[in-house]
Amino acid sequence: MRKSIFLAIILHFSFLIPNSSLLIAQVASSSEMLAPSKVGTDDMLPVLEGDVLDGDYEVELESSSSMFRIEKAVLHVKDGVMSASLTMGGKGYSKLFLGTAEAASESNGQGEILPNDGEGAVIFEIPVSALNSSIDCAAFSKKKAKWYDRQILFDASSLPEEKLLVSPKIEKINLKDGRYFVEAALTGGSGKAKITSPVKVSVKDGKAFAVIEWSSPNFDYMKANHERYDVDTKILDKGGNSTFTIPVYALDKKIPVIADTVAMSKAHEIQYWIQFESKSAKKTKKKF
Repeated sequence: MRKSIFLAIILHFSFLIPNSSLLIAQVASSSEMLAPSKVGTDDMLPVLEGDVLDGDYEVELESSSSMFRIEKAVLHVKDGVMSASLTMGGKGYSKLFLGTAEAASESNGQGEILPNDGEGAVIFEIPVSALNSSIDCAAFSKKKAKWYDRQILFDASSLPEEKLLVSPKIEKINLKDGRYFVEAALTGGSGKAKITSPVKVSVKDGKAFAVIEWSSPNFDYMKANHERYDVDTKILDKGGNSTFTIPVYALDKKIPVIADTVAMSKAHEIQYWIQFESKSAKKTKKKF
Protein backbone atom coordinates (compact mmCIF):
# COMPACT_ATOMS: atom_id res chain seq x y z
CA MET A 1 0.00 0.00 0.00
CA ARG A 2 2.77 2.44 0.96
CA LYS A 3 4.69 1.57 -2.22
CA SER A 4 1.61 2.35 -4.30
CA ILE A 5 1.15 5.73 -2.61
CA PHE A 6 4.86 6.57 -3.06
CA LEU A 7 4.71 5.62 -6.75
CA ALA A 8 1.62 7.77 -7.23
CA ILE A 9 3.41 10.77 -5.68
CA ILE A 10 6.39 10.32 -8.03
CA LEU A 11 4.12 10.08 -11.06
CA HIS A 12 2.20 13.16 -9.95
CA PHE A 13 5.30 15.36 -9.61
CA SER A 14 6.83 14.09 -12.82
CA PHE A 15 4.03 15.86 -14.70
CA LEU A 16 5.03 19.16 -13.05
CA ILE A 17 8.47 18.96 -14.71
CA PRO A 18 7.63 17.91 -18.27
CA ASN A 19 10.41 16.43 -20.37
CA SER A 20 13.04 17.38 -17.74
CA SER A 21 15.04 14.22 -18.42
CA LEU A 22 14.69 14.80 -22.15
CA LEU A 23 16.13 18.31 -21.80
CA ILE A 24 19.12 16.97 -19.91
CA ALA A 25 19.62 14.20 -22.48
CA GLN A 26 19.63 16.74 -25.31
CA VAL A 27 22.75 18.49 -23.93
CA ALA A 28 26.10 16.83 -24.59
CA SER A 29 28.19 16.41 -21.44
CA SER A 30 31.82 17.49 -21.22
CA SER A 31 32.88 13.83 -21.49
CA GLU A 32 31.17 13.67 -24.87
CA MET A 33 33.13 16.59 -26.27
CA LEU A 34 36.75 17.34 -27.09
CA ALA A 35 38.43 19.84 -24.78
CA PRO A 36 37.54 23.30 -26.18
CA SER A 37 40.21 25.58 -27.61
CA LYS A 38 40.45 29.24 -26.67
CA VAL A 39 39.22 31.62 -29.37
CA GLY A 40 40.87 35.00 -29.80
CA THR A 41 43.82 36.61 -28.03
CA ASP A 42 44.07 39.08 -25.17
CA ASP A 43 45.31 41.90 -27.41
CA MET A 44 42.12 41.96 -29.49
CA LEU A 45 39.86 44.99 -29.19
CA PRO A 46 36.08 44.41 -29.62
CA VAL A 47 34.61 45.73 -32.87
CA LEU A 48 30.91 46.51 -32.47
CA GLU A 49 28.00 47.23 -34.80
CA GLY A 50 28.61 50.59 -36.43
CA ASP A 51 32.39 50.08 -36.37
CA VAL A 52 32.57 48.51 -39.85
CA LEU A 53 31.64 50.22 -43.10
CA ASP A 54 28.78 48.67 -45.09
CA GLY A 55 29.75 45.83 -47.41
CA ASP A 56 30.28 42.08 -47.72
CA TYR A 57 33.61 40.65 -46.53
CA GLU A 58 35.09 37.18 -46.32
CA VAL A 59 36.45 37.06 -42.78
CA GLU A 60 38.55 34.64 -40.77
CA LEU A 61 36.61 32.77 -38.09
CA GLU A 62 37.91 30.83 -35.10
CA SER A 63 36.03 27.88 -33.61
CA SER A 64 36.54 26.35 -30.16
CA SER A 65 36.17 22.83 -31.60
CA SER A 66 37.68 21.03 -34.57
CA MET A 67 34.37 19.18 -34.79
CA PHE A 68 32.61 22.47 -35.55
CA ARG A 69 34.41 23.28 -38.77
CA ILE A 70 33.43 26.31 -40.83
CA GLU A 71 34.88 26.38 -44.35
CA LYS A 72 33.89 29.94 -45.16
CA ALA A 73 32.52 32.94 -43.26
CA VAL A 74 31.18 36.02 -45.03
CA LEU A 75 30.39 39.10 -42.95
CA HIS A 76 27.50 41.26 -44.16
CA VAL A 77 27.21 44.86 -42.95
CA LYS A 78 24.21 46.99 -43.90
CA ASP A 79 23.31 50.26 -42.20
CA GLY A 80 25.82 49.33 -39.51
CA VAL A 81 24.06 46.04 -38.66
CA MET A 82 26.22 42.90 -38.91
CA SER A 83 25.31 39.35 -39.88
CA ALA A 84 27.26 36.43 -41.31
CA SER A 85 26.88 33.47 -43.66
CA LEU A 86 28.62 30.36 -42.32
CA THR A 87 29.37 27.57 -44.78
CA MET A 88 29.89 24.41 -42.78
CA GLY A 89 32.58 21.85 -43.51
CA GLY A 90 30.06 19.01 -43.24
CA LYS A 91 26.39 18.17 -42.80
CA GLY A 92 26.44 16.92 -39.24
CA TYR A 93 24.57 19.86 -37.66
CA SER A 94 20.91 20.54 -38.36
CA LYS A 95 20.48 23.80 -36.41
CA LEU A 96 22.31 26.44 -34.40
CA PHE A 97 21.43 28.56 -31.39
CA LEU A 98 23.25 31.69 -30.23
CA GLY A 99 23.75 30.85 -26.58
CA THR A 100 24.63 27.83 -24.48
CA ALA A 101 23.54 24.26 -25.20
CA GLU A 102 21.46 24.28 -22.02
CA ALA A 103 19.65 27.44 -23.11
CA ALA A 104 19.07 25.91 -26.54
CA SER A 105 17.52 22.79 -25.03
CA GLU A 106 15.13 24.92 -22.95
CA SER A 107 14.17 27.32 -25.75
CA ASN A 108 11.25 25.26 -27.12
CA GLY A 109 12.51 26.08 -30.59
CA GLN A 110 12.61 29.85 -30.06
CA GLY A 111 15.79 31.36 -31.50
CA GLU A 112 16.87 28.23 -33.34
CA ILE A 113 18.61 28.93 -36.66
CA LEU A 114 18.01 26.50 -39.51
CA PRO A 115 20.30 26.21 -42.55
CA ASN A 116 19.62 27.76 -45.94
CA ASP A 117 19.69 25.80 -49.17
CA GLY A 118 23.31 26.08 -50.23
CA GLU A 119 23.22 23.80 -53.27
CA GLY A 120 24.58 20.87 -51.29
CA ALA A 121 26.47 22.85 -48.65
CA VAL A 122 25.03 23.62 -45.21
CA ILE A 123 24.91 27.41 -44.74
CA PHE A 124 23.70 29.17 -41.61
CA GLU A 125 22.81 32.88 -41.52
CA ILE A 126 23.41 34.35 -38.07
CA PRO A 127 23.34 37.84 -36.51
CA VAL A 128 26.73 39.10 -35.31
CA SER A 129 26.90 41.26 -32.19
CA ALA A 130 30.65 41.91 -32.30
CA LEU A 131 33.92 40.97 -33.93
CA ASN A 132 37.01 40.07 -31.88
CA SER A 133 34.73 38.81 -29.12
CA SER A 134 33.81 35.20 -28.37
CA ILE A 135 30.21 34.24 -29.15
CA ASP A 136 28.44 31.28 -27.52
CA CYS A 137 26.98 29.10 -30.26
CA ALA A 138 25.24 25.78 -29.58
CA ALA A 139 25.13 23.28 -32.45
CA PHE A 140 22.63 20.40 -32.71
CA SER A 141 24.13 17.11 -33.92
CA LYS A 142 21.94 15.09 -36.26
CA LYS A 143 23.62 11.82 -35.34
CA LYS A 144 23.68 12.29 -31.56
CA ALA A 145 20.44 14.32 -31.32
CA LYS A 146 22.15 16.59 -28.79
CA TRP A 147 23.20 20.22 -28.41
CA TYR A 148 26.95 20.84 -28.21
CA ASP A 149 28.50 23.95 -26.63
CA ARG A 150 30.74 25.83 -29.05
CA GLN A 151 32.34 29.27 -29.23
CA ILE A 152 33.17 31.22 -32.36
CA LEU A 153 35.03 34.47 -32.99
CA PHE A 154 35.18 36.69 -36.08
CA ASP A 155 38.70 38.12 -36.52
CA ALA A 156 38.38 41.82 -37.35
CA SER A 157 42.03 42.08 -38.43
CA SER A 158 41.17 39.98 -41.51
CA LEU A 159 39.05 42.88 -42.83
CA PRO A 160 40.55 45.68 -44.98
CA GLU A 161 42.00 48.38 -42.68
CA GLU A 162 40.09 51.18 -44.40
CA LYS A 163 36.76 49.45 -43.68
CA LEU A 164 37.25 49.54 -39.90
CA LEU A 165 36.29 52.58 -37.84
CA VAL A 166 38.14 51.31 -34.74
CA SER A 167 41.44 49.51 -34.16
CA PRO A 168 41.04 45.72 -34.08
CA LYS A 169 44.16 45.01 -32.06
CA ILE A 170 46.69 46.50 -29.68
CA GLU A 171 50.13 45.70 -31.06
CA LYS A 172 53.36 45.98 -29.16
CA ILE A 173 55.28 49.01 -30.39
CA ASN A 174 58.74 47.85 -31.47
CA LEU A 175 60.54 50.94 -30.23
CA LYS A 176 62.59 51.24 -27.06
CA ASP A 177 61.23 53.35 -24.24
CA GLY A 178 61.74 57.04 -24.92
CA ARG A 179 60.54 59.99 -26.96
CA TYR A 180 60.51 60.08 -30.76
CA PHE A 181 59.59 62.16 -33.77
CA VAL A 182 57.65 59.94 -36.19
CA GLU A 183 56.29 60.74 -39.65
CA ALA A 184 52.52 60.33 -39.80
CA ALA A 185 50.09 60.40 -42.75
CA LEU A 186 46.45 61.48 -42.39
CA THR A 187 43.68 60.26 -44.68
CA GLY A 188 39.90 60.59 -44.61
CA GLY A 189 37.60 63.55 -44.22
CA SER A 190 37.39 66.18 -46.95
CA GLY A 191 41.15 66.44 -47.29
CA LYS A 192 41.24 70.06 -46.06
CA ALA A 193 42.40 69.29 -42.50
CA LYS A 194 46.05 68.41 -41.89
CA ILE A 195 48.16 67.30 -38.96
CA THR A 196 51.71 68.36 -38.17
CA SER A 197 54.28 65.73 -39.11
CA PRO A 198 56.57 64.42 -37.72
CA VAL A 199 54.48 63.67 -34.66
CA LYS A 200 55.75 63.55 -31.08
CA VAL A 201 55.48 59.96 -29.80
CA SER A 202 56.25 58.69 -26.29
CA VAL A 203 56.91 54.97 -25.74
CA LYS A 204 56.92 53.06 -22.46
CA ASP A 205 56.69 49.29 -21.92
CA GLY A 206 55.64 48.68 -25.52
CA LYS A 207 52.79 51.21 -25.39
CA ALA A 208 52.83 54.50 -27.25
CA PHE A 209 51.02 57.83 -27.15
CA ALA A 210 51.15 60.50 -29.84
CA VAL A 211 50.65 64.26 -29.67
CA ILE A 212 48.42 65.16 -32.63
CA GLU A 213 48.46 68.82 -33.68
CA TRP A 214 45.85 69.86 -36.25
CA SER A 215 46.08 72.65 -38.81
CA SER A 216 43.25 74.60 -37.14
CA PRO A 217 41.84 75.33 -33.65
CA ASN A 218 38.41 73.99 -34.63
CA PHE A 219 38.53 70.47 -33.17
CA ASP A 220 37.29 70.02 -29.61
CA TYR A 221 37.78 66.27 -29.07
CA MET A 222 39.05 63.10 -30.71
CA LYS A 223 37.98 59.46 -30.29
CA ALA A 224 40.05 56.29 -30.62
CA ASN A 225 38.27 52.97 -30.03
CA HIS A 226 35.27 54.69 -28.43
CA GLU A 227 37.46 56.53 -25.90
CA ARG A 228 37.21 60.32 -25.95
CA TYR A 229 40.29 62.57 -25.70
CA ASP A 230 39.68 66.26 -25.12
CA VAL A 231 41.64 69.13 -26.66
CA ASP A 232 44.61 70.61 -24.78
CA THR A 233 43.02 73.86 -23.60
CA LYS A 234 46.36 75.31 -22.48
CA ILE A 235 47.59 75.34 -26.08
CA LEU A 236 44.29 76.76 -27.37
CA ASP A 237 44.34 79.53 -24.77
CA LYS A 238 47.75 80.59 -26.09
CA GLY A 239 46.38 80.85 -29.63
CA GLY A 240 47.59 77.46 -30.82
CA ASN A 241 45.84 74.85 -32.93
CA SER A 242 43.80 71.91 -31.61
CA THR A 243 46.20 69.41 -30.00
CA PHE A 244 45.46 65.99 -28.49
CA THR A 245 47.34 63.09 -26.90
CA ILE A 246 45.98 59.75 -28.13
CA PRO A 247 47.13 56.11 -27.95
CA VAL A 248 49.01 54.54 -30.85
CA TYR A 249 47.68 50.99 -31.32
CA ALA A 250 50.10 50.02 -34.10
CA LEU A 251 52.82 51.28 -36.40
CA ASP A 252 52.77 51.06 -40.21
CA LYS A 253 48.99 50.47 -40.21
CA LYS A 254 46.06 52.83 -40.60
CA ILE A 255 44.70 53.66 -37.16
CA PRO A 256 41.07 54.84 -37.29
CA VAL A 257 40.21 57.95 -35.27
CA ILE A 258 37.35 60.44 -35.07
CA ALA A 259 37.80 64.20 -34.71
CA ASP A 260 34.91 66.50 -33.80
CA THR A 261 34.92 69.85 -35.59
CA VAL A 262 33.12 72.99 -34.41
CA ALA A 263 33.94 74.92 -37.60
CA MET A 264 30.50 74.17 -39.05
CA SER A 265 27.15 75.56 -37.91
CA LYS A 266 26.76 72.38 -35.89
CA ALA A 267 29.47 70.20 -34.29
CA HIS A 268 30.26 67.25 -36.53
CA GLU A 269 32.35 64.08 -36.05
CA ILE A 270 34.63 63.23 -38.98
CA GLN A 271 36.33 59.88 -39.62
CA TYR A 272 40.09 59.86 -40.27
CA TRP A 273 42.94 57.34 -40.39
CA ILE A 274 46.48 58.03 -39.17
CA GLN A 275 49.46 55.87 -40.15
CA PHE A 276 52.72 56.18 -38.21
CA GLU A 277 55.84 55.14 -40.15
CA SER A 278 58.21 53.14 -37.93
CA LYS A 279 61.21 53.60 -40.24
CA SER A 280 61.03 57.36 -39.77
CA ALA A 281 61.23 57.23 -35.96
CA LYS A 282 64.02 59.42 -34.59
CA LYS A 283 64.76 59.40 -30.89
CA THR A 284 65.01 62.74 -29.14
CA LYS A 285 65.96 64.01 -25.68
CA LYS A 286 63.48 66.83 -25.90
CA LYS A 287 60.70 66.75 -23.31
CA PHE A 288 57.08 66.78 -24.39
